[in-house]
Amino acid sequence: MQQDLARIAGELRKKTFQAITTAGGGHYGGSLSISEMLTVLYFREMKIFPEEPKSPERDRFILSKGHGGPALYTTLAMKGFFPFQDVLDGLDKPLSNFPKHIDRLKLEGIEASTGPLGQGLSIGCGMAITFLQQQKPNRVYVLAGDGECDSGQLWEAVMTAAKYRLGNLIMFIDRNNMQIDGACGEIMPTDPLDEKFASFGWITRKVDGHDVEQLGSAIAEIKKQQKKDPAPGVIVACTVKGRGISFMENLPEWHSGNITPEQYEQGMKELEAAG
Repeated sequence: MQQDLARIAGELRKKTFQAITTAGGGHYGGSLSISEMLTVLYFREMKIFPEEPKSPERDRFILSKGHGGPALYTTLAMKGFFPFQDVLDGLDKPLSNFPKHIDRLKLEGIEASTGPLGQGLSIGCGMAITFLQQQKPNRVYVLAGDGECDSGQLWEAVMTAAKYRLGNLIMFIDRNNMQIDGACGEIMPTDPLDEKFASFGWITRKVDGHDVEQLGSAIAEIKKQQKKDPAPGVIVACTVKGRGISFMENLPEWHSGNITPEQYEQGMKELEAAG
C-alpha cells in the first residue's frame, strides 16, 4: 500500500509540473511540495465520492494555501472528478474553471475558495463545529502553508479549535521553510511550530512530509488519540519547496515563475527518474 501511494504521489507531481508548464508558468514551488499529503488524504484517508461530489457523507478538505491549486486540480482529476485534459486545457485560462487560486463556485470537489492566506483554518473550524453540533461523523482536513502561520487570523482559529475541542479536525502545515519573499525564519520566525500548537492544546506530530508512511501513521495516531480525548490535531510536514526539480528546490523565487522548454525537459527527466 505504501509503495502504491508513493507511486501515485510521484505521478501526481509529474502531472502537476506538466499542468503548470502548459499554462505558461505558475506556482511551482508550493504545488510540488504537497504531493504526498494530497495522495495520502485522497487515495487512502478521506471519504470522498467522485461520482457524487456533494454527498453529505463526504469529508471536507480545505486547501488554505490556495496557490497550490494546480496540485489539487490534478489530484481531483486522478481521482476521477474530471479528465486531466480539462486541467491541461483550462488552467489559468480566462473564464475557465481552473483559476490559479481555487474557487468553489467554479468546480465540484473544491470545498472553499482560498487565496488570501490565513483563512482556511477558520473555514475548517466552522465546518468541524457544524458536524459536531449535528452529531455527524464527517471529518475536516486543512492544509496550510508555513508562511500562513505569520497571520493573526490563523492563531485565532487555533484557539477556537482548541476551545471547542474539535476532535474531528486535522490540519497539515506544509513546512517547506520558504514563502514568497524569502525564508520563513527571516520573514517571521515561527519555530518550533509543533510546540506552539501543543501549548494551545492541540495534538501534534512532526514528520517527513514526503514520506507517505510517516504521514499515514501520524494521521492514525492523531485519530486514535482524538477518540480518547477530543482535541484538534496538527501534522507539521517537513517538505522541500519545488520538490523533485533540482533547479527549483528550496528557492523562494520559484514560489511562482515560468520555465524554458529546456528546463521543462530537465525537470520531467528528474521526476521520472525519481519514480
